[in-house]
Amino acid sequence: MNLSNVVVILSRPEESRNVGAVCRAMANNSLKTLRIVGKKSDFDEERVRILAIHAASIWENAQFFDSITEAAKDCTIIAGTTRRRGKKRGKLLLPEEFADTADQISSDGKIAIVFGNERTGLEEEELDECTMGVTIPSSEEFGSLNLSHAVQIISYQIFRKSLEGKNKASRGYTPVSLERLGKTVTEIADNLQKIGFFKVTGRPDMEKFWTDILSRAALSESEAQYIEKIFDKAAGLASKH
Repeated sequence: MNLSNVVVILSRPEESRNVGAVCRAMANNSLKTLRIVGKKSDFDEERVRILAIHAASIWENAQFFDSITEAAKDCTIIAGTTRRRGKKRGKLLLPEEFADTADQISSDGKIAIVFGNERTGLEEEELDECTMGVTIPSSEEFGSLNLSHAVQIISYQIFRKSLEGKNKASRGYTPVSLERLGKTVTEIADNLQKIGFFKVTGRPDMEKFWTDILSRAALSESEAQYIEKIFDKAAGLASKH
């Protein structure tokens, strides 16, 4: 497990003290990269530092973005945390299962873990920006977790995995980022559309499907190019009949 390749993303956090507590939870587990969907000016610096204590450097180095997609465009996978199951969310991994997945990819590619707003969690549209889901089991009577507690639980599982001494051998290549993968997914969708595989209205769901599947495969650049060529050639052959 390469902890330096693990990115924590907070989407629209409201409470400055919670952000500080998240910094401390990350520091407890040797995670240092924090990205926030929002503006730095929205937070009270003093309140952040009170809860961060000796982890204030994580706040000082935090980066701010307009969307989850923008914040994670250099990552290989984006894991959205949620306790609500939806029709399009597929299988939700437990924290320890996600740690196994992160271990397999983090040696060469970046992993993003996204946590939603304290009151609402991740909205449906935000989860659509993620390529997989992670859930923390909790009581049905009181299932809502404090933001920093959720970060602590998942960060701990990742940190534990790093202590096992069973790091995966390097893949020998850097998996393509989600920004680069978008080119491959567009190529697939363009060619499927050319041969009438789906109506234009079905394209977003198709692109989401391929993004989720291929991100977990952690493609190399040459593999991404090969897939593009396959779909381009298939569309060309179909057009001749």
